[in-house]
Amino acid sequence: PGTISNLNQKVYKHIEAWRNREIKEEFPYVYLDGIVLKRCWAGEVSNVSVLVAIGVNSSGYRKILGVCEGAKEDKAGWSGFLRHLKERGLTGVRLFITDACLGLVESLAEFYPAAKWQRCMVHFYRNIFSVVPAKRMAEVAAMLKAIHASEDKEAAAEKAKAVIAKLEAMKLKEAAKKIKDSIVETFSFYDFPREHRLRIRTNNALERIMREIRRRTRVVGAFPDG
Repeated sequence: PGTISNLNQKVYKHIEAWRNREIKEEFPYVYLDGIVLKRCWAGEVSNVSVLVAIGVNSSGYRKILGVCEGAKEDKAGWSGFLRHLKERGLTGVRLFITDACLGLVESLAEFYPAAKWQRCMVHFYRNIFSVVPAKRMAEVAAMLKAIHASEDKEAAAEKAKAVIAKLEAMKLKEAAKKIKDSIVETFSFYDFPREHRLRIRTNNALERIMREIRRRTRVVGAFPDG
């Protein structure tokens, strides 16, 4: 046990040096997401969020910018993570791609007011599907995809109006309301170069890493510390 403890202390130094390294280049696109893991607190097991950021630099390459532990995915947790990134030198962000997490959008406006926000289309679709009957799901999915296949933001807005009217006629008023209230949050990608749009509409760039984190942490169960 003593040997393992000593080895761990050496590893932790490298991990902390990596987590707090200076961010020297600009990252126009940044993806943010969180994953819930279990941790032991005073003999009790509770959930804790691990917040992850990936950036795409000016050359088009993705890099992991930061990983932080937060009590939960709320405004305080995201504010602490964004402050951590900004203090390390994260600049030049033009667009954040995230889910509509509680408090995240407010935190983005606080720390990066000049950057735009793109709500992940995949998460948005899942939110709509939660109020759609299973037998209508394929039809509604095709309608949603047609909105985001439009050539520009104006055409997408017009298509969204038609979809809302059609859903209301189909008696899917709750789904129509969700689209009416939030569809504009998924249109930010239209303000960027056409060749980039497919990659910045969703948070899929983070999905592979999140799956790997889940695969490697599942065998642990609950962690004894941060």
